Amino acid sequence: MRFGTTVRNMGPAATTDCMRHCAASAEAAGLAHIWVVDHVAIPPDDAEGSEGRWIDPLAALAYFAAATTTIELGVSVLVLPYRAPLITAKWIASIQELSKARLHLGIGPGWMDAEYQVLGVDKKKRGVITDQTIDFINECFAASDDVVVANEQAFLFRPRPAKPPIYVGGMEEVALRRAVRCGDGWLPIGINAEKLKPKIARLEELCAEAGRGPLKIVLIGSLPDDQSEAADLLGQCAELGASDYIQSSRYAEPSEFDAIMERLLDLKTQI
Repeated sequence: MRFGTTVRNMGPAATTDCMRHCAASAEAAGLAHIWVVDHVAIPPDDAEGSEGRWIDPLAALAYFAAATTTIELGVSVLVLPYRAPLITAKWIASIQELSKARLHLGIGPGWMDAEYQVLGVDKKKRGVITDQTIDFINECFAASDDVVVANEQAFLFRPRPAKPPIYVGGMEEVALRRAVRCGDGWLPIGINAEKLKPKIARLEELCAEAGRGPLKIVLIGSLPDDQSEAADLLGQCAELGASDYIQSSRYAEPSEFDAIMERLLDLKTQI
């Protein structure tokens, strides 16, 4: 199992120096990847933990592309209905180009009512918008002659690096079907093997029905405090077919992040 970590792009840890330190620390520790998360407009009564301070995930990934050299970079997950399809595709291609193809793209429809209201987007249409946007992104990266048509206007989609792998977030049936239809992997939340087992079995059924091979399974979530329990849970998930784990824990300063790295390195020796 490959290990990664979130680097907090929110709250007091989302500063230039702290984010750079954490990215460098994760790379030096030999982790496979670092990830950021996505919110754009947190209401005052729901800002515990972040204080409403959020660095845009795509801007953060561009920053990490310059601050690191080898570690892979991901977003879990980019809420596609929040963003215009072409601008989003350009951001993704640009980060993939500047990072020398280190990007992993987690995508999802989002959930926060307040953000949809602020953005003026109909939350009831989030599934449709998500599917339309991901189809457009895939179309842009598949254009063999770099020419894409939108709104009856042809344009050149350049740079056009290799398409980053796309991981669909979510635990519901619709997310599993979306992953099989247009994704390269599935990105569920949590490391509860009992909850994941039937979902993974269903994912395998859908892949077989679609005539495609198994999807990559990347897990994200926090670990229990007990190290042996954490190792046992991750081992169970690996047996179910999970190939990657992204730890997600709160920290406020670099020293706290470094302690998390030490714990992950110890776990790596046990899985």
